[in-house]
Amino acid sequence: MPPIPPFDPDVAHALATNPDVVTTLRPDEIAALRTRSVVPSREEITRSGRLEHSEHMIDGPGGDLRIVLLLPAARTAPVPVLLFAHGGGLVVGGPYDGMVPLAALAAEAGFAIASVDYRLAPEHRYPAAVEDVYAALGWVARQAATLDVDPDRIILTGISAGGGLAAATALLARDRGGPGVFAQLLVCPMLDDRNQTGSGTQMAGRGAWDRDANETAWSAYLGPDRTEVPIYAAPARAEDLSGLPPAFIDVGSAETFRDECVAYADRIWQSGGDAELHVWPGGAHGFDALVPDALLSRDAARARAHWLARVLAHGRRALAGI
Repeated sequence: MPPIPPFDPDVAHALATNPDVVTTLRPDEIAALRTRSVVPSREEITRSGRLEHSEHMIDGPGGDLRIVLLLPAARTAPVPVLLFAHGGGLVVGGPYDGMVPLAALAAEAGFAIASVDYRLAPEHRYPAAVEDVYAALGWVARQAATLDVDPDRIILTGISAGGGLAAATALLARDRGGPGVFAQLLVCPMLDDRNQTGSGTQMAGRGAWDRDANETAWSAYLGPDRTEVPIYAAPARAEDLSGLPPAFIDVGSAETFRDECVAYADRIWQSGGDAELHVWPGGAHGFDALVPDALLSRDAARARAHWLARVLAHGRRALAGI
C-alpha cells in the first residue's frame, strides 16, 4: 500500500477510537447507516435562542420539499443566507446533519441558514438531489422579502456530498441564467464520480470515506450507466468553470477527495475565476465534525468565517462602485 500523509494527532485518536467513523461502505449497508442519524436538540441548532427556527414545505421537482430555516433573532435588516446541502454520500442524512457548527457560524456572523432536505439515492437518482437544491435556491430568491433575507447575498454551501451539490447548483444557476449566487462555500466537496485520483488510491481502506464507499455512493446516485455523466451530476467533469461566483474550497491532506478538490480550485483559476483553497494538514474527511474542538478544526472554522466576512466586504464595495 502507498504511504499516506500523517494524520493530525487529534484526528488520528478519533479515527482509532470512534466507532461511528465510516471508512468503507457497501450498498447493503446504506439502510443501517441511515438509522444512525441523530437530530440535534433545538437548543443546539438555535444557539439557545439566538436563531429563530422554522420549517417550510415548498413545491419541489419531486413533490413536497422541506427546507429548515434559521434566522438571527436580533436582525434589523435582511441578512445574507447560507443555502446548505448536508453530507452523507448522497445516500444518507437529512437537513439537520451538520447544522450545529453552521448554526454557530450563522449566529456569530448574523447569517441565515436554509437547509435542504433533498431526495436521497438509490431511491432517487440523479438529477433528483441537485434539482431539489436548485429548487430551494429559486424559492429563497423569490421569497427573500418574506423570509427577511437578502436575495443578492445567497451563498451556496455544503459538506462532502452537499459540497458537490452546492458546486453543481452553482453550475446550474450559471447555465440557466439564475437565480443569482453570491458565493460558494464548499467543505470537502464530493466532485468526481470517476474515483481515480491519486489520493483515492492512497487512502483506500484508511481514514474516513475511502474509494469503496465513494464508489457505492456514486453508483447509487448515477446508476449502472456511467458513460456520459453530466457536469451537474459530477462538477469535476466540467471543462469550463468560468462565470462562477467566488469559491472557498477546503479539504484534508489525508482524505479521498484531496486531489479532486485541488484540481477543481486550479480549474477555476485556469478559467479566470476566484477561488480560495485550503488543504488542512493531517485532516481526514470530515475531520472538523469528527473532532470539533481540535486546534485543526478551529483553524478551519476560522478560515471559513474569515473568508465569508471578506467576500461579503468585497461585495459591498463592488455594489458601492469602490
